[in-house]
Amino acid sequence: MASPSQTSPIRIGLIGCGEIAQVAHIPTINFLSTKFTLTYLCDINPKALAFCASRCSSASPPKTTQDAKELCASENVDAVLVCSSDAYHVVHGVYALKNGKHVFIEKPLALCQFDIQILKKVESTSKGRVFVGYMRRYASAFLDAVKELGGTEGVQYVKVRDIICPNSIFINQSGTFPQKFDGISEEEKQAFSEREDQVTHEALVVDMGLAITEKRKTMLRLLGGLGSHDLSAMRELLGMPRGVLGARLSPTMWTVLFDYPNFAVTYESGFNNIPLFDASIEIFTEDKVVTVKYDTPYVKGLPTTIVVREKAGDGTAYQERVLRTSYEDPYTKQMGEWWECIVNGKEPKTTIDDAALELDLFKMILRAAD
Repeated sequence: MASPSQTSPIRIGLIGCGEIAQVAHIPTINFLSTKFTLTYLCDINPKALAFCASRCSSASPPKTTQDAKELCASENVDAVLVCSSDAYHVVHGVYALKNGKHVFIEKPLALCQFDIQILKKVESTSKGRVFVGYMRRYASAFLDAVKELGGTEGVQYVKVRDIICPNSIFINQSGTFPQKFDGISEEEKQAFSEREDQVTHEALVVDMGLAITEKRKTMLRLLGGLGSHDLSAMRELLGMPRGVLGARLSPTMWTVLFDYPNFAVTYESGFNNIPLFDASIEIFTEDKVVTVKYDTPYVKGLPTTIVVREKAGDGTAYQERVLRTSYEDPYTKQMGEWWECIVNGKEPKTTIDDAALELDLFKMILRAAD
């Protein structure tokens, strides 16, 4: 693997040319052209490959392949960005690490401990390191909230909320004009289905001791998708809960009550048809309330803010502070952090071990709802 330097852009190989690559990752890498350049693209669909290649602003057109192993072995790739289907995140991460490449893997990193352990073993002997894509944890407002809170002492109650409409509403207004393509063979569909079945069995039966049902399969995917954003941020702010006091799960709305030593956390999430991105983390203490408010990340430049409500003066007055310390969106901030990890050897906070804690939360939730 060629060694990236601070003077030349890191050459990125991207695996998975679907919606998240088209809407978030390719535009962000194009913006950060002094730090990154896309040199290789991989997808099983040749139409998606051609379309994404046309969207890259690299000095030379990126090479394309339908073989992830080919991309990961290329001397023209310094680091690999994995945004393929969830079931293949670890598979493609292993390819990258075995070739000594740093690898960014979109969340969820994995849904079962079997995959986590495989990835850890391969990383332990690789020159590359895994960086997990929890972009909300790199938002300036979230980092400001971590500083403002300064620990969990004095926390009385926390509310984590993430109720959104279909992402297509935001994506269609993002100015990125993504496209979906048919053309996946029956053989590829069968391989994908078998891989998903394997992961589901490991997660529900082996890890959690639960029987496989359609509802549990759906909730596992939802917790790994939308849920992992909220649960990962909750962990960084508050640490891990002791357990779950109760849970009501459905594919449209779900509510969980987490138990911490001195307070409880309500987690409420789901979907409706109101064109609104209602996502926040609200922390109550005796003297102030700290709220991180997220907007959709698919439209660049929308504010992520921290709101602090507290007593003022002699205690009979009230004040509210709204703080926005950066106009950079979370995807841009996240990619900048990955650059620091690759070039300057900074240790990422979103590691394999960090992401593995998510699986413990999924287990708590699904068992509590049993």
